[in-house]
Amino acid sequence: MPRRGTLKLLPLLGLILILLLSWTLWSGMFKPLLLWLGLFSCLLSAWLARRMGFFRLQLPLRTLLRLPAFWLWLLREVIKSSLEVARIVLSPSLPVSPTLVTLTTDESTESGKVILGNAITLSPGTVTIDMHEDTLQVHCLTREAAQALQEQEAQRQTARLGLG
Repeated sequence: MPRRGTLKLLPLLGLILILLLSWTLWSGMFKPLLLWLGLFSCLLSAWLARRMGFFRLQLPLRTLLRLPAFWLWLLREVIKSSLEVARIVLSPSLPVSPTLVTLTTDESTESGKVILGNAITLSPGTVTIDMHEDTLQVHCLTREAAQALQEQEAQRQTARLGLG
C-alpha cells in the first residue's frame, strides 16, 4: 500500500511526464543542452502549477466531456475573426472603428470568467482589457465585432462548460 505522501505526488509526476513528452515531441531537438533546458523548464512549470494550486482544482467529468466542443467552437471563431481582421487590414480604406464594450457575465467562478475573457481575447480583433467582479471590458476593432460580442455567444459557450 503506497504512503499518503506518494499519492499526493502522482498528479505532479504525471504533469511532469506529460510536459516532458510534449516538449520532446514538439521540439525535435535531442542535443544534451537542449534536453537539460527542456527538463528544467518542465520542472519549473510543474512547480509553478503546484504553487498556484493547479492540483486543487475540481473539474467535473461533464466539463471535461464538453471541452472538445468548446475548443472546436473557439477554433471556428478564431478562424472567422482572423479572416475578418485580414480583410480589414488589407482593405485600402482600413475600415476600423475601435469600440469599447462592457459585458456583464453570469459566470460565478473565477475560472469561468477567466476562460470567457481568454476566449474573447483569442479571437483576433477583440481584447479583454479589464475584468472586475461580473464585468469585462473589451476593446473591439470594429463596431460589428462589438455587436457580435453583445449577442453573448461566447458567454453561452463558456456557460455550457458548467464551471459554475
